[in-house]
Order: sequence, then structure tokens, then C-alpha cells
Amino acid sequence: MKDILILGIGNLLMGDEGIGIHVVRRLQEDKSLKGIDIVDGGTGGFHLLNYFHEYKRVILVDATIDGRPAGTVRMLKPRFSSDYPPTLTAHDIGLKDLLDALYLLDEQPEIVLFTISIEKLDKVTLDISPDIQRTIGKAAERIAAYIKERGLLTET
Repeated sequence: MKDILILGIGNLLMGDEGIGIHVVRRLQEDKSLKGIDIVDGGTGGFHLLNYFHEYKRVILVDATIDGRPAGTVRMLKPRFSSDYPPTLTAHDIGLKDLLDALYLLDEQPEIVLFTISIEKLDKVTLDISPDIQRTIGKAAERIAAYIKERGLLTET
């Protein structure tokens, strides 16, 4: 079993909703995270189930519409899908269903969720708002710091 995976979730065609993907792309450039698997999980869903079986720890990065100012980064340690923010965005049902399935199978890895608050979704666009664009680096730095502070980097 592998140790740690960073999994970005999002839809790049929905502008800010793709923040999870943008953050993992930034993390993939971080040479200090050698030995950490970093994956673009797209819009989530059951096709990601294998990742949760292969890793002891999974760090999810996703957008949320939670009423906080756009660009707010939060870390949560959810155990059940009901522990997630009530409005994970366009892929809400698929990701929550996936996590419930893991719980029922009693095979859930340690999961940490980094959410980035966004405004409402109201159009199809590849553009990211200025608040969210500024948050990409901040969120990536916070995730990298979380990994380093807990000694989760492995020697490769």
C-alpha cells in the first residue's frame, strides 16, 4: 500500500470550480514533494475508487460554495460524507457517494480535505476569477506545509 496521494477534484470548464485541478498542477511542479503522488481526479466519481484502496492517506483538494469569502482555504478531516461542507460543487453527489461506499466497505484511508471557497457557479468558462487565481499558490503552499510539518515525505 502506498503512503500518500494528493487528489485534486474539479471541472475546468466551470471556471473557479476547477480550483482543485489548478492546485494539484501547481503541486506537481513542487520538487520538494518528491515521493508524493499527485493526481488530477477530474470531476470525481467511482472511477477514483481504486486510488482510495491504494493509499493509506488521501488529501483531497476541492472547491466549495460555503458562503465564505472567495479564496478562503480550509482544512477538514471528514470521516463520513455528512462531515463534508453541504455544498461541494458540481460533483457533490459523486464524491460523497464514493466516500460512503468506502465507509461501507470499511476500507477508508485517512482523508484530509482542503476546500477553497468559491462564488456561485453560473456559467461555462475556462477563466478563473482574480480571487481564485491568487489562491492557487496559497493553497498549494498550505498543503505542502501540512505534509512537511507532519513528516509525511518519504525518502525515494
